[in-house]
Amino acid sequence: MATLEDDEVDIDPFKIILPDEEGEEKKLTTLFDGAAKPQLQKHYIRSIKSMVVIRQLPSEGLSFQLWPAATALVKLLDDYLSHLSESPLATTLTALSNGSENGRKLKILELGSGTGLVGIAAAVTIGANVTMTDLPHVIPNLKFNADANADVVARRGGTVDVTPLRWGEANDMEVIGREFDLVLASDVVYHDHLFEPLIQTLRFLLNGGARGGEKKVFVMAHLRRWKKDSTFFKKAKKLFDVEVLHTDPPKEGSRIGVVVYAFVGKI
Repeated sequence: MATLEDDEVDIDPFKIILPDEEGEEKKLTTLFDGAAKPQLQKHYIRSIKSMVVIRQLPSEGLSFQLWPAATALVKLLDDYLSHLSESPLATTLTALSNGSENGRKLKILELGSGTGLVGIAAAVTIGANVTMTDLPHVIPNLKFNADANADVVARRGGTVDVTPLRWGEANDMEVIGREFDLVLASDVVYHDHLFEPLIQTLRFLLNGGARGGEKKVFVMAHLRRWKKDSTFFKKAKKLFDVEVLHTDPPKEGSRIGVVVYAFVGKI
């Protein structure tokens, strides 16, 4: 397995792999040009035998497109519901569920939600109350996708809220609060100028005390693209306990696959 000390990896972030409703993989290449049209992508969640529909807006920028780490994390959530003991998330999610008071639904916060696929998948697979967040200009499309999947989320007993969150902004973080059992994110470590704001946000969320005696957990799916990514992990390991939960095999043309990490806050 490739490590954080390896040389830089040249990965095209616009090559996305999503399973279709028959479970077969199909590759979508979205070209980042002004002529790109809105795309509706159907994603089949096998464990609940239902579709999640996501609108992408390629011409609006990276936050409006599906990235590989998001689909990898959705697959693990799907596997968790289908094969509890085999999923890399089983230990984390089972502990959180057992620690919830009086059968209370898990409260999940997603950072950098983008199109919202991960947060919506968490709501339908776990039946959780999910708050999806991103920058203010991303919120309208995020809300569109939440509304488009409201029926399947409701049938599964979950809820999805959408709210803006600018990393490192004290006012935004205070509005969000710390009352979450689990924090999720995918493909959020790519711009080095965002490393410190993300660290500040995680310190606020994870090191703000525990719920039900359990330490707070941040689960992040990451596809490494640049050597500078290691700077984020070096800083994070000084503040959190970080472990690898799962590693996907590399896709064709790449030397590494998506890695899913668990960051545990220190009380």
